Amino acid sequence: MPSFNDNNRLRLLSGSANMELSNEVSRYLGIDLGPMVRKQFADGELYIQIQESIRGCDVYLLQPTCRPVNDHLMELLTMIDACRRASARQITAVIPYYGYARADRKTAGRESITAKLVANLITKAGASRILAMDLHSAQIQGYFDIPMDHVYGSPVLLDYLHSKELSDIVVVSPDVGGVARARAFAKKLGDAPLAIIDKRRQAHNVAEVMNVIGDVRGKTAVLVDDMIDTAGTITEGARLLRKEGARQVYACVTHPVLSPPAIERLSSGIFEEVIVTNTIPIAEEDRFPELTILSVANLLGEAIWRIHEDSSVSSMFR
Repeated sequence: MPSFNDNNRLRLLSGSANMELSNEVSRYLGIDLGPMVRKQFADGELYIQIQESIRGCDVYLLQPTCRPVNDHLMELLTMIDACRRASARQITAVIPYYGYARADRKTAGRESITAKLVANLITKAGASRILAMDLHSAQIQGYFDIPMDHVYGSPVLLDYLHSKELSDIVVVSPDVGGVARARAFAKKLGDAPLAIIDKRRQAHNVAEVMNVIGDVRGKTAVLVDDMIDTAGTITEGARLLRKEGARQVYACVTHPVLSPPAIERLSSGIFEEVIVTNTIPIAEEDRFPELTILSVANLLGEAIWRIHEDSSVSSMFR
């Protein structure tokens, strides 16, 4: 259990996006979540009030910007503003899932780069520091002009896979853009071989899988990605791996966005197991037999503790 040198200056607050995760982080740190009033006016406007003094405190706000994205983003911004106006010494936005991250560059004319826009909004609201997990692309770290700590869900996923004692593993990237992530994952999985799915995307949330680069025949394929949204890419990839002779197919993903028809696709029997973390809450009615949810609360709690104690965060992943 962490032991703080300056416990009375640490405050932990949570938005409404993922209270279960926030409560787990609270238990890990041994610190109660701060009292806060959150309500909406009749027209949908949000009202936030912190119900204890945080003057001179280091405040950590836990809030993934998951569905409904705009509501949860606005709630985060309002909490930051409330803390700034309450004279908090430092405000760290702990964002397990960073929404709007897919638009991280211009791929056509007259597009918005929303990953940068959201970074600007959070900074202008008054955040002093960001703690985020498994960003969609690493360059988003550079969109912030304030200190940022980027942590990974891979240790939690890797520990679980090691416990299953799978044999003949090949780590598969569902697209070329995820090769670096898959390569790092494969290295920590006993230098497992790597395969890549070559696909061509015709439109947003629509993917056409072409072929597999690498040998998967007779092996246990582990598809690794940062998120599952509609599950089109990863499901088509799994079908192709089966066609190419993979003995088993597992999906290993940090953020379960799970927009329709993801549940139907993932529960169709194509996967032995779909392994995700709890950065985004999953309703009971959306769970299915193949789904395994792992908690990242201890990992986030440890990162918060190290930031507060001015210790190294990156050493957690060596």
